[in-house]
Amino acid sequence: DRGGGMDDASLEHTPTWVVAAVCLVIVSVSLAAERFLHYLGKALKHKQQKTLYSALQRLKEELMLLGFISFILSLSQSFIVHICIPETATHFMLPCKRENHKVVEEGAIVCKKKGDVPFLSLEALHQLHIFIFVLGLVHVVFCATTIFLGGAQIRRWKHWETGIHRDIQKKRNATPLHVLLRRNHQRELVSERTEGFWKQLAVVSWIIAFSKQFHDSVGKSDYEALRSAFVLIHYPSHPNFDFHKYMTRALEHDFKRVVGISWYLWLFVILFLLLNINGWHTYFWLAFLPLFLLLVVGAKLQHIITRLAQEAAASLADKTNQVPNIKPSKEHFWFGKPSIVLHLIHFILFQNAFEIGFFFWVLVTYGFDSCIMEKKAYAISRLVIGLIIQVVCSYITLPLYAIVTHVNSVKYSLPTASTV
Repeated sequence: DRGGGMDDASLEHTPTWVVAAVCLVIVSVSLAAERFLHYLGKALKHKQQKTLYSALQRLKEELMLLGFISFILSLSQSFIVHICIPETATHFMLPCKRENHKVVEEGAIVCKKKGDVPFLSLEALHQLHIFIFVLGLVHVVFCATTIFLGGAQIRRWKHWETGIHRDIQKKRNATPLHVLLRRNHQRELVSERTEGFWKQLAVVSWIIAFSKQFHDSVGKSDYEALRSAFVLIHYPSHPNFDFHKYMTRALEHDFKRVVGISWYLWLFVILFLLLNINGWHTYFWLAFLPLFLLLVVGAKLQHIITRLAQEAAASLADKTNQVPNIKPSKEHFWFGKPSIVLHLIHFILFQNAFEIGFFFWVLVTYGFDSCIMEKKAYAISRLVIGLIIQVVCSYITLPLYAIVTHVNSVKYSLPTASTV
């Protein structure tokens, strides 16, 4: 229809300067993003940040996958919109109520059989493209936030490491190394976590562990005790081992594992889209799942530190040892597998990023008054909960996991006599 408006014009009836201008903007933005990631990778390789470089490569793979999904949607949209189904099949599992007569009228334009409607409209496909873009953008931003906040937490431990090295240099000639590390660096933790009969009660120890994740999650006594346990087990002849640098590499290694989008996370996305039904309030109630898991994981990691202190106190009580002797063990984790905790952290971070991305997608596509957004109080509370989860998981839980888990084994090579 040559008399149609600009909205109906194909490329052959569109001014060339419009086509060229749109292509110029798209290509320029894409090249700028690609060059930024390229130079970021070169900078990481130059600084010998191999783990972060691997994480960046994995992130680029995830972005490429999202782009490929969008590409498949674009290629198949003409096929998808011409798939027709009975109009009655679209009456249930709706995210919002609708006027059926409009669906029938629009379906009659595409579908030849009376009573049939398109499987998915062209407008819905376009909105799905936007959703994929927003999901990828939020995922990248949240990954950057995770490594930034986690690194900020571990940088707080630097002055403790420096103080420990200074203390060792002063006292190592007068006191045997193993006695110095255990008496000076482990006794305080054992005293804090076990002193008093009421702290021996299982319920009380769990309550304390739950509350400690919000205040001083890794205190000086925790750091000194776990550091001394690690050094005595793995580097007994090198008290100046740079445990802080080791923790930095441990965090980078864990970040590399939580930055990707695994297949089971994609299944979660599909399940959420399936169950986002009008009246079920799925979007609101699902917000509490990562919050619940985050609190459970944080309490579990804190309780592991408490259990280590209790075992050290028990060895003192029966006079097995003259000084505290903390012995890290995988047996304190669920089923003896620390990886379960990391999988949960991975799920928490992704699910939270997905729901925040979903929030902004609905906001951009339908507006704040959309029925998908439901009540404004629900939407605002969901956004606040999401931001809290991101900060707590990145700044507290992930670094806490790094120090509790990696103190048990050596996975990264560092100069054994490195100093701060």
